[in-house]
Amino acid sequence: MSKTAPPPSAWEEAVLAATLAAVDPAGLAVRIKARPGPVRDRWLSILKDSLPTATPWRRLPSHVTDDRLLGGLDLSATLSSGRPVMQKGLLAEADGGVLVVPMAERLSQGAAARLSAAMDAGEVAVERDGLAARLPARIGLVLLDEGIDDESPPGALLERVAIHLDLDAVAIADCADGEADAHAVAQARGRLAAVAASEGDIRALVETAAVLGVPSLRAPMAALRAARAAATLAGRAAPAAEDLVAAARLVLAPRATVVPPGPEEEADAPPEPPPEDEQGETQEKQEGPLADQIIEAARAAIPAGLLARLQAGLLARQRAAASGKAGAIQSSALRGRPLGSRRGEPRAGARLDVVETLRAAAPWQRLRSGGGGARVQVRRDDFRIRRYAEHRETTTIFAVDASGSSALHRMAEAKGAVELLLADCYVRRDSVALVAFRGQDAELLLPPTRSLARAKRSLAGLPGGGGTPLASGLDAALAVADAARRRGQTPVIVVLTDGRANVARDGRHGRGPAGEDAVAAAGRIRASGIASLLIDTSPRPAPQGGEIAAAMGARYLPLPHADAAGMSAVVRAIATAG
Repeated sequence: MSKTAPPPSAWEEAVLAATLAAVDPAGLAVRIKARPGPVRDRWLSILKDSLPTATPWRRLPSHVTDDRLLGGLDLSATLSSGRPVMQKGLLAEADGGVLVVPMAERLSQGAAARLSAAMDAGEVAVERDGLAARLPARIGLVLLDEGIDDESPPGALLERVAIHLDLDAVAIADCADGEADAHAVAQARGRLAAVAASEGDIRALVETAAVLGVPSLRAPMAALRAARAAATLAGRAAPAAEDLVAAARLVLAPRATVVPPGPEEEADAPPEPPPEDEQGETQEKQEGPLADQIIEAARAAIPAGLLARLQAGLLARQRAAASGKAGAIQSSALRGRPLGSRRGEPRAGARLDVVETLRAAAPWQRLRSGGGGARVQVRRDDFRIRRYAEHRETTTIFAVDASGSSALHRMAEAKGAVELLLADCYVRRDSVALVAFRGQDAELLLPPTRSLARAKRSLAGLPGGGGTPLASGLDAALAVADAARRRGQTPVIVVLTDGRANVARDGRHGRGPAGEDAVAAAGRIRASGIASLLIDTSPRPAPQGGEIAAAMGARYLPLPHADAAGMSAVVRAIATAG
């Protein structure tokens, strides 16, 4: 088998993707992984110039409302005419054209679900404010992904994206080549419906997807549309081998979850016996030279970073929460990210949404006015109040066992963890508190703060030794957490102890009563529903630490050789999940 030609450069591949998307916008959605800059703007201009002059081109705000996305009541026209008048949303306005989504990694799940439904149906259903209609919405989607690390657009949209491009490594000097040929694209659009793929072409793309470990059935279907677009752009009546290869590079390679074996690995592998049919007779293997050529091209096109992660078995699992956001999300009537409005009265500080109130009253004006009068009549049922969502600040409370001979070591590690967390406070808006327990009771050394200097002063001269009043330490940590929660913050309790309590709440010594009090105090933390973590700092973890963690409902981390970086990473994960 002859070797395939080397894959094109990243920019040549991007220009090809823009041209194919212009030929079949509704079938070839594109995701661009790139920061804002001239390279991304150049790609968008190539796509826009490739489209017919009258093609709609719309941009989607990151916090778009349902009225603007789907459509709804035209308030001014309705109030002027006295009857409901519909206003198109962005999806209907972009019918037959392209919808660009900046900062797609921040798009809400609700907006992503509505976009996905419109892409699947090719239309948008409007049923609100006394209106009911179905409007065509055959849109081409361009997701501009500016995410950092594991930030990513919603999975529902990524599932429907055909082409994935990464332009971060492309320099502006590499973008000199590549011009839009609107005339050729227009001719290709007219011939696209007549291009038909053979059964062998379809089988080759499906086999390639299987070899690459692509689980989605949408992927080979999108690759087939890309191959048909490439064929019609070249003036062919059916996809050729180079069209299928290009489709595999653009659509299948970025989705790979398995690294296919190279020719050398295949040569070393023992031959597989041919499959048998129902009568037990051997059959010829379906995979032929065409499939081999497509698989080899797709393997060469797998991004280098992705290939390295796959080979190491570290394919990243995307987190549900974006990095840098900690604290629970709570509804608010005064501030935060807008969530739309709901029916209600403006009491207890809630804000009246005047526009939505008028929108709710508009369909009823003719009935309420009896056919005459220009004054708008608003009733109590029409009132709409604004809703917001805000991330609550996280307060991490360290409860440190300062008893025994190893207290100095544990305090040094706690100090390092506090300092690492405080370094992120300006970004994450976290606060840190420190409770130490030793001797007969517990002491709040550091109230919730973001000040690194104050934390260092509080930790500097802490003495160690004495008994272990674990119950008092847990009670003190819970008191600080309750106070933080009353201030609207999200508390997280981190306990560093070996679990060997020997001082009860009333000051009595003895492991029996001290252990019972510690379990009772841990149960109060569990009942409060506060997220917690217990780090067992004993040289050899004993059952006591696990029992206290179970009573707290806390994550248990036996860490005999705890280091500051390890503790900080675990605490940050819990705070982010909270």
